[in-house]
Amino acid sequence: MSGMGGELGSLVAAQLEAEPWVGALVGIDVDPPRRRLRKAEFHLLQPSQRERIVEVVTKFNPHVLINLSVWEPDARTGLAHARQFTADATTAVVGAAAECPALESMVVRSGIEVYGRGRGTATRPTENAPLHPTSEYGHMLANIERSAREVGRRVGIAVGKLRLAPVLGKHVPSPLGRLLRQPVVPFSALADAPFAVIEDGDAARAFVAAAARRLDEPVNVVAPGAITAAQAIIRGKRIPLPLVGPEWAIARQLSQLMGAPIPDHVVELMHRGRLADGSKSFEALGLSPRLTTPEVIDHLYAWESVVRIGSIREVA
Repeated sequence: MSGMGGELGSLVAAQLEAEPWVGALVGIDVDPPRRRLRKAEFHLLQPSQRERIVEVVTKFNPHVLINLSVWEPDARTGLAHARQFTADATTAVVGAAAECPALESMVVRSGIEVYGRGRGTATRPTENAPLHPTSEYGHMLANIERSAREVGRRVGIAVGKLRLAPVLGKHVPSPLGRLLRQPVVPFSALADAPFAVIEDGDAARAFVAAAARRLDEPVNVVAPGAITAAQAIIRGKRIPLPLVGPEWAIARQLSQLMGAPIPDHVVELMHRGRLADGSKSFEALGLSPRLTTPEVIDHLYAWESVVRIGSIREVA
């Protein structure tokens, strides 16, 4: 399992340890797990250490590989590093899968950003909708899916792709969550479109179910319901700042100075919304999210303080 050190990865690892079908568990990441794990063997590795990652993965020779090594821009690090780290990790981890003779299944993290929000795209796309990402993060996720699909076809394994709505959780670094927690929150005055999210615990349960079922298709993992930015601001008792067009450029600069950078996929969400049809998850995974989107937003505002995580620095 890659990405075991992050909040979502730690949640997935803890749940996997409790599963009777999991005999052994090995994880890698740039940071140690945030939870105490009883059985997992952890390796502290940088995304650029490709040969070492391949060595660890192939030596373990897993039956199931879960790739959570995804850096959302402006969550833990800026766009340039996020793009490079994600590409390096994908090349190493997904590439290592092709060299594991025991491997039966691979599950990778993706997101509903892969559908894009361009003209003519579906407002609530199903898994059969074409992928037309219109943000940097969307392109990063589409590349992960493409790499996993190519390796899966080449070696003949199941490849599950979980397309998550924006993930929010008490300790999850999220540019959307950080923005909504600011005292003054901007929103699009002319197009306050609805969006959906997913709670980190529900996302973790989806990965465990996908691994157990050897998922071999894409599945949208989206909390029921929807909310607009203005509605979220009201629920959180924040000061609303309506913006139009060019004013967003100024707002992004000011937000950057305040420690809450707004990447393009979040601006896109605030302008055009971000929804997806999550009805397939029960059939494919045997479960549905426990929390609705409004409930996840309420939890966001109930947490005591904004969680700030410093930028990752590549080591030599």
